[in-house]
Amino acid sequence: MRAYAYDNVPGDQREQHDSGSAISADELERLGVVYRRIAIEDDDRWKAEIDEFAKERGYKNRDQITVTREGLGEAYEAKIKSFFDEHLHEDEEIRYILGGSGYFDIRGFGGKYDDQWIRIALEKGDLIVLPAGIYHRFTVDSADTITAMRLFQDEPKWTPHSRSTGDTDMREARAAYMDQLGGRAGIKA
Repeated sequence: MRAYAYDNVPGDQREQHDSGSAISADELERLGVVYRRIAIEDDDRWKAEIDEFAKERGYKNRDQITVTREGLGEAYEAKIKSFFDEHLHEDEEIRYILGGSGYFDIRGFGGKYDDQWIRIALEKGDLIVLPAGIYHRFTVDSADTITAMRLFQDEPKWTPHSRSTGDTDMREARAAYMDQLGGRAGIKA
C-alpha cells in the first residue's frame, strides 16, 4: 500500500497521478481508514488471518469480484467510469486484494488535505476498510485487472450514493462519519 496526494492533472484515471506528497498511515487512520497487510502465500495461512479479521469486525459474508477488460467486454469502460464516480456507502467498504492492483481515492478532511483527493495504491495482499460515509472512488490501474474479496457485516449490499446528487451530505452515514472525524480531528464537522 502506498498513499499520496492525488495530482489532479487531467488524464487517464488509471495512471498513478502521484503529486509526490506522501500520506502517512497515521493520516489514513485519522480519516477512519483501516489497513492491513496479509501476504498471500502458497499455503493457506492468509485465509486464517482473513477469517480472524472478519470475526473481530463482525463480517459475516464475503464474495469475490474480478474486474478485467476481457471479463467485462464492452461494458468495461462504462463500469470503470461508474466506479470512479465520487460516492459514499451506508456501510463500510472492505476489500482484500487477491490479485492485480488498483486505486481507492478518498477525500481528506481537515488540515493540509481538506477536501482533496488522497490516492491509496493497493496490490495483492493489501486489505483496506473504508468507513461508512467517506467520499471515495475506485479504479483499476494501468494493468486493467484486479481481483478482490469483498467482506460484509450483513447480507452483501453495495449501494453507492453519488455525491453529484447533492443529497449525500444529509445521509445518516455521512453525518456519523463527520461526527467521528470532528472528534478525532479536534474540529467541528
